[in-house]
Amino acid sequence: MTGREVAFFTLCLVLMGAGWGATQPMTKIAVSTGYGHFGLLFWQMVIGAAIMAPICAIRRTSLPMNMRALRLYAILAMIGAVIPNTISYQAAVHLPAGVMSLLLSLIPMFAFVIALGIGNENFRWRRIIGLGFGLVGVLMIIAPSVDLGQEISVGWAAIYLVTALFYAFEGNYIAKWGTEGLDPFQVMLGASLVGGIVVTPMMLASGHYIAPALPMPLPQLALLGACVIHVFVYAAYVWLAGRAGAVFAVQVSYMVTGFGLIWAWVMLGEGYSATIWLALGAMFVGMYLVQPRPKLAPLTVIGES
Repeated sequence: MTGREVAFFTLCLVLMGAGWGATQPMTKIAVSTGYGHFGLLFWQMVIGAAIMAPICAIRRTSLPMNMRALRLYAILAMIGAVIPNTISYQAAVHLPAGVMSLLLSLIPMFAFVIALGIGNENFRWRRIIGLGFGLVGVLMIIAPSVDLGQEISVGWAAIYLVTALFYAFEGNYIAKWGTEGLDPFQVMLGASLVGGIVVTPMMLASGHYIAPALPMPLPQLALLGACVIHVFVYAAYVWLAGRAGAVFAVQVSYMVTGFGLIWAWVMLGEGYSATIWLALGAMFVGMYLVQPRPKLAPLTVIGES
């Protein structure tokens, strides 16, 4: 890449990180008035499908409905949205948005561990050391005796790590078994539709339905904003991975984490002690050391809402 291209692509990384980083405090706002997690997840699926459908129409790409495609949609809907985001919406009630962003920086590290287990990667000391730095960062957050400047629910922080684990598994699933020749927009549309079908009965049975209101209250605007931002930033991520390479694009993880803390401060007034910045530094070192090979850079399909 030329110097001008590097500068342009770096600017894209910054803008993508700023967008994705804003979705965590927006999620916090969305759950602030007691909206149920299944209702929030239902509308996430509806909004995602509503945005992806016209994009696929403009691109003149139909949505395959054969058994292999339906299996792909179902698997990615469950591991990329239904399960992790059910956890995420509940954890957002109990955790500061900045801490949620910080914990999601473990996705590349979890992805490496899973890649070792399923044969996508080989053992490398450099990455093992990176995992060690990530573990140090987590312990600095969840250790009860550590003052982070915010009240942290250790139990919910541990539960929220499961979200990062599912996103990491999603990336490895795509890296190992592919997407049946479908582009990311087709996959997102199919997974959103299947996810909506799965979540709808849960939403109705739990009484979590959220009736849209006009003018939209702040929590509904926050949910809408988070969903729209994710769809367009993800599209930009796919474009950047194709133009600048997946290893370059996956560095957006740094930006998402950093901007997540900044947006939590701007939107929610969250403040932290120096310890949280030390944890952030340890996780950044860990992310750098476990950066994947180009073909293994994880592409989260629906998650990180």
